Amino acid sequence: MTRQRLSFLTPLALLGLLAGLADLSRASEDEDYYMQELLTRDQYNKVQMLEKPVASIPDRNREQPSQNPGKKVAKGGRQTDKTTDDTKSVKTANKKAEKTKKSPLKTPNSISEGEGHYSAIKHECPPMGLETLKIDDFQLHASTTKRYGLGAHRGRLNIQAGLYEDDLYDGAWCAGRDDPLQWFEVDARRLTKFTGVITQGRSSLWSSDWVTSYKVMVSNDSHTWITLKNSSEDLIFSANREKEIPVRNIFPAPVIGRYIRVNPRSWFNSGNICMRVEILGCPMSDPNNYYHRRNEVITTDNLDFRHHSYKEMRQLMKVVNEMCPNITRIYNIGKSHSGLKLYAIEISDNPGEHEAGEPEFRYTAGAHGNEVLGRELLLLLMQFMCQEYLSGNRRIRRLVEETRIHLLPSVNPDGYEKAFEVGSELSGWSLGRWSNDGIDIHHNFPDLNSILWEAEAKKWIPRKMFNHHVPIPEWYLSKNASVAVETRALIAWMEKMPFVLGGNLQGGELVVTFPYDKTRSQGVSREPTPTPDDHVFRWLAFSYASTHRLMTDASQRVCHTEAFAKEDGTINGASWHTAAGSMNDFSYLHTNCFELSMYVGCDKFPHESELPEEWENNRESLLVFMEQVHRGIKGVVRDLQGRGIANAIISVEGIGHDIRTAADGDYWRLLNPGEYRVTARAEGYSFASKKCEVGYEMGATRCDFVIGRTNLSRIKEIMEKFNKQPIRLPIRQLQARRSRARRLGT
Repeated sequence: MTRQRLSFLTPLALLGLLAGLADLSRASEDEDYYMQELLTRDQYNKVQMLEKPVASIPDRNREQPSQNPGKKVAKGGRQTDKTTDDTKSVKTANKKAEKTKKSPLKTPNSISEGEGHYSAIKHECPPMGLETLKIDDFQLHASTTKRYGLGAHRGRLNIQAGLYEDDLYDGAWCAGRDDPLQWFEVDARRLTKFTGVITQGRSSLWSSDWVTSYKVMVSNDSHTWITLKNSSEDLIFSANREKEIPVRNIFPAPVIGRYIRVNPRSWFNSGNICMRVEILGCPMSDPNNYYHRRNEVITTDNLDFRHHSYKEMRQLMKVVNEMCPNITRIYNIGKSHSGLKLYAIEISDNPGEHEAGEPEFRYTAGAHGNEVLGRELLLLLMQFMCQEYLSGNRRIRRLVEETRIHLLPSVNPDGYEKAFEVGSELSGWSLGRWSNDGIDIHHNFPDLNSILWEAEAKKWIPRKMFNHHVPIPEWYLSKNASVAVETRALIAWMEKMPFVLGGNLQGGELVVTFPYDKTRSQGVSREPTPTPDDHVFRWLAFSYASTHRLMTDASQRVCHTEAFAKEDGTINGASWHTAAGSMNDFSYLHTNCFELSMYVGCDKFPHESELPEEWENNRESLLVFMEQVHRGIKGVVRDLQGRGIANAIISVEGIGHDIRTAADGDYWRLLNPGEYRVTARAEGYSFASKKCEVGYEMGATRCDFVIGRTNLSRIKEIMEKFNKQPIRLPIRQLQARRSRARRLGT
């Protein structure tokens, strides 16, 4: 009888197994969302419950009166916790959870600490990534929305609004109704240890909207929600008092779940329910999590991935110099308004001297002190180049041996210290942007565009004025001019070094901009305003953007209001927004250097945990852009005796912008592949022209010139040598003599 039963059950078991396999095969064909649901469903059922419920007392930041005096903010925005004796426990709000409290496993519809099943994460959790876009739009939900431009996908910390009130890209999530039933929800897509919430009001030039208090709820299935409590009452967190300064609330103890909701309870009485949010949370260890494995970016570089104070930055540069003393040199270009030295590091096979025929390259960062990512990228770059040079990396060795590289990581150290003091999550959008005397350093240079364009309109070029090396106006050089000391130091540095190519790293966007930055038409806020070297600038910008991990990704969500990925991650500066006196325009019009701006991330001041991924995003781009300094033509202009001629003019036919030779007579002219007619001339010398061909392979084409003195310059030299002045007759008198001679001759 037993054998008959087994023989009868075996076919049924096989059929059940085949049906289960068929279901699994169909599930594997579904979208990522459903795959993740399948992979992690068991994880929710295995969350263990603590016997003691947790306490809930909010932590406030520096802008709000503290409700927890046992917690204070330390430098850099880090917080130190002190346990209070009067901490009260929270009673669970789910009656079913209380009934199953004695069970070793908790239901999937309730929330617990879960520390019994998962290893404890003792450090404070970083932002989950609403601001950095690691959390995508499909993970953000809301009860209602006022309109699409104010949807849940816009409820990201520090997101900026468009210029107009009804813009498609507005500056917050705004509820469709103003009542206490509204909520903003984040789906972490995996079990997450939530530790806090950061909020802002709406970014708007016209509206004043912010939330003044809220509740927090957590769930595992988005149906049953547990509200954080203080004793027997729901815990209400104090929020914002105005719309821009971020306010952070740390939970009295972490809670674990997949979903988290912020439920506004009160708001500015003259405004509406509008929020920008960041969630602090640590993803729990889960090897089955498909999303985490797919999106994880890991670096293999052994570098110092953290934010550095001014003293720590200086110490790190010293360490790099001691590791690679033969290829590095530390120097400063001046001081900030508060007296901090503006340190730079030179990387070259012969540091401290300019080698004839070797181009000079520069990276600068931190002109806006709160745009911290660029500063840290340059500190990482100098470490990386030193390590790779020592390990024999051929690419890095070639760069170091053929290029003189200058890295200036902090142009505005005063502003950085202000942002660093409050930390990455609380510095907001503008704290530390300006210098100590309130000046935007990047746009503090003289407006040479207007001077050049006025001269072109009056047809003064080239008779009265050159199309390059436009002089700085006298009023700008006066002591009473509103010029930052940091700007004056930069100008002196740019005039001293014969830079060929430069990039200034900024933040808050993902795009590379190139000159001109000022619109040519007066009163126009944005219009394409190309330089004579527009094709070269477009290539240089694309070389960085195309090798960046995200800039040209068409699926990448816009940081704020502009979809730059549709334009290959590059844009003419004036096409974006006009800005007079930019560093890029000044560098192009006053020196030989072609300067571009790299906006390297949506988050100006990312959390330390984001630095390894940001380094991977930008590392290849930083190297590729440096290599572009070797594209075009190079050479030396000499006299008949073989001596280099300084300040000689190099002109390219068809391009209305010239450059000049350095002190040794050497020059570098960035050009795209093609054949060019190039002319070299200098005061007192005859000119010479030749055809120079630029190929597609990396490496500048050699194009030397030898020019002789003119007869007039020789006569002047002889007369001056013997202390005799040449006879100088008025032009009209000379013309009269020549006409008289011609008549007598006829």
